[in-house]
Amino acid sequence: MNNIVRLKEITIQNFKNVKMGQINFINKRKNYRASVLGLYGQNGSGKTALIDAIQLLKYALCGNQIPSYMADYINVDEEYAKLKYVFNIKSSDEEYEAFYEFNIRKEESFEHQNIVVNNTNKIPKLVIFNEVLSYSFQSNSENKRKETLINTNTEKIFVPDLKYECLIGKNSAKNMELLVAKNIIMNSSRSFIFSIEFLNVIRQRLDSNKNNTEFIRHLKLLESLVNYGNFELFIINTSNTGIISMNALPLTFKYEKNNSGAVGQTMISLENPTVIPKETVDIIKNVISNMNIVLKQIVPGLTISLKELGNQLLENGEVGELIQLMSNKNSKDIPLKYESEGIKKIISILQLLIVIYNKQSITVAIDEIDSKIDVWIICKILYFIMLFILC
Repeated sequence: MNNIVRLKEITIQNFKNVKMGQINFINKRKNYRASVLGLYGQNGSGKTALIDAIQLLKYALCGNQIPSYMADYINVDEEYAKLKYVFNIKSSDEEYEAFYEFNIRKEESFEHQNIVVNNTNKIPKLVIFNEVLSYSFQSNSENKRKETLINTNTEKIFVPDLKYECLIGKNSAKNMELLVAKNIIMNSSRSFIFSIEFLNVIRQRLDSNKNNTEFIRHLKLLESLVNYGNFELFIINTSNTGIISMNALPLTFKYEKNNSGAVGQTMISLENPTVIPKETVDIIKNVISNMNIVLKQIVPGLTISLKELGNQLLENGEVGELIQLMSNKNSKDIPLKYESEGIKKIISILQLLIVIYNKQSITVAIDEIDSKIDVWIICKILYFIMLFILC
């Protein structure tokens, strides 16, 4: 999918300590292919709330269950929080402006037991409700003003009815199937609009609607946002710093070569050698090779490497590779665990920062980037990012 998706704006209401907040990510002075936005403020000013709002967006777009601890992010004085996201989606001859909003509330349930007990052990969970997806559209052949595509604030599956008929059709069996799925999805703390159950019903109708321009337009929007959430939106929060302090490296990456690639996060122990699948070794080697080009400019003379220590069985019985990350400096190799936490943090996020240069759709949100990293190194990182953006 060649669409360029940019997150333009976020509005937060009753989320954590933020009663009402809005931030716009567009650089209105210059139309650069990418941009860097720094958010500064005193403790409790809402910086981490923004990172958590972006994390919540990723869970929703990926159709994943939202962790129960996020139920506590709703402002203590309110019954629910509201979040709204604005996107710009471009292809060669089409452009969408998409608006996705939803509310979240906290519900409590008891542990399920099949005997009568005096059970006061309540389990909190987060529920997404009142999801709305709207968009405007323009191309060489048509222009559409902003209109609602999906609104789940109804006892039906969603409204408007005309959009429902376009996406789902008039199959009564599918209608009943989706009504049941909607309740199950809500109870499992997932987004209905971006759930696999809902999307698959629409995808199954593609062959019979290839010539339906309206259906194709709606589906392109949904698939663009799904692709963005799964492969182009990354969040580095403070938990990563805590993991690094325990001598483990959460290596987040997006790697592409020719027509193949990989995206994700792999956890590599720095305290002891780590066993990883054979197919992951080449991916990590390529990621490290790309990182070293920039790393030695940020920290003169420093590169890292992967030392292969032999074969070892994985938990599933397959043969894996025993590896250890090494630091190479002044012609000497030492285990990476002996480097400072700042260097480890730079390595854990550097590959994503490199990808920003090459792909406009990538969004990387980093909480407390200055934690454990010297100010002059942060300045160097930002300097190199700006050089690539201005090129």
